[in-house]
Amino acid sequence: MKKYGRKYVEANKLVDKNKLYSAEEAIDLAKKTSITKFDGAIDFAIKLNVDPKKADQQLRGSLVLPNGTGKKKRILVITKGANIDIAKNAGALYVGESDMIEKIQKENWFDYDVIVATPDMMPELGKIGKILGPKGLMPNPKTNTVTTNVAKAIEDINKGMVEFRTDSYGNIHGMIGKSSFDNKKLLENLQYVVETISKLKPASVKGKFVTSISISSTMGPGIKVDQNSFDK
Repeated sequence: MKKYGRKYVEANKLVDKNKLYSAEEAIDLAKKTSITKFDGAIDFAIKLNVDPKKADQQLRGSLVLPNGTGKKKRILVITKGANIDIAKNAGALYVGESDMIEKIQKENWFDYDVIVATPDMMPELGKIGKILGPKGLMPNPKTNTVTTNVAKAIEDINKGMVEFRTDSYGNIHGMIGKSSFDNKKLLENLQYVVETISKLKPASVKGKFVTSISISSTMGPGIKVDQNSFDK
């Protein structure tokens, strides 16, 4: 049986596992049950009525939170030609072409959080897909990390772009901000996530699409959110 620390046990006592909290109550409670000494994240988990084994029900994409995530990401751009200067000027931490791919391959280099690539570099990047894929770092057009407009991609990431995809159980996880955010900003971010995901219902899915929503602080207990508390 998993043993929990004293702080988690105390925080868990504040949460009624049988209750559906309004979005406002859930956010307030998530902040109260934050048990880390650092400024932890507030995360969401959305359970969907999908079969991840079916290709058309595997959801993947990205969204830009209205109030950002509070987390600055280290961006690597793999491109060539004029886009190299464009990426540098837009604020990418690392920029290069084949040399960067070689560095990843030979040095097992992962000193970045996200990779943006232009389409002309994808054939070369594909050769190290087995290295990047398991770490969730492989650029993808669905998440706008494969693009000809690298400046826009960098801008969106810096604004607070969140990538999402269904896991093997049909869940989508992500971050809506930091514990230090005021409640209103966290609420706006959560509402935007729920609204965006709700619009992605595959045609092959019958019945209710979003089956449950919960949020939690880093290392804190899960808090169930009442779907009826969101503006329609």
